[in-house]
Amino acid sequence: MSVFDDLARRIERWSALDRAADPLAAAVGRAARPGPVRDLLSGAVLGHPLHPLLTDVPIGAWTMAGLLDLVGGRAAPVADVLVATGVVAAVPTAATGLHDWSDTRGAPRRVGLVHAAANSAALGLYTASLLARLRGRRTAGKALGLAGLGALTAGGYLGGHLSYVEGVGVNRTAWRRGPARWTDVAAAGELPEGEPRRVVAGRVSLVLVREGERVHALDSVCSHMGGPLDEGEVAGGCVRCPWHGSVFRLADGSVVHGPATSPQPAYETRVEQDRVQVRARPR
Repeated sequence: MSVFDDLARRIERWSALDRAADPLAAAVGRAARPGPVRDLLSGAVLGHPLHPLLTDVPIGAWTMAGLLDLVGGRAAPVADVLVATGVVAAVPTAATGLHDWSDTRGAPRRVGLVHAAANSAALGLYTASLLARLRGRRTAGKALGLAGLGALTAGGYLGGHLSYVEGVGVNRTAWRRGPARWTDVAAAGELPEGEPRRVVAGRVSLVLVREGERVHALDSVCSHMGGPLDEGEVAGGCVRCPWHGSVFRLADGSVVHGPATSPQPAYETRVEQDRVQVRARPR
């Protein structure tokens, strides 16, 4: 285990962080309720989380500014523009990250809080660097920029830990694949109208919903954070996850409202001799 990984693991176990993290996450959750704003912050309209995409701008701008600061000379004005670009871009980046973080729990929430603190420190240092540059204090501006780059690097490492170790933001259905052949899962007569029911098909669990003569089948694990869709609310041809409010269309699993960005795997269904059968749709 590397020293950096060991540090991240220590942060995961630092329960004292919960005293600040939990109230903040609750406040963000109340502010970003399901709807257009949450769809935008989550990236539901893109089909991909928005936060990772936005991080490229401040990271790239500030990294190049640091390089140009070392070069000096005629590159100085360009470095100043890059510092300003990173400061402006960091604001929506932080907003989307705060939104995504508010849905986490436990160890990821603690690491995410420190990740946000490091990036906030970077933003503060680069803002101070920009002000120093505008006042003609270039040496101080460069020093503050390099300090900001250090904070940014620490925050970036923890961001990578959240994604690649903790799996935050990963589609929870990515490796779930049901049977390719028709598989018997339930008696059609036992499915109440409009009420979700959990069944097992091969190695995966599904949620069945009957609407008139038609039976819909989706993966029961919410693609966002793994919530149980079979415990969700069904209305208007959609099912709502009980954990974070993601809404999926029953007909095809598409995302109607975030925070989910990946659609639910939808299954073909048929009724044979009062038995519901399902099979995976071709990809």
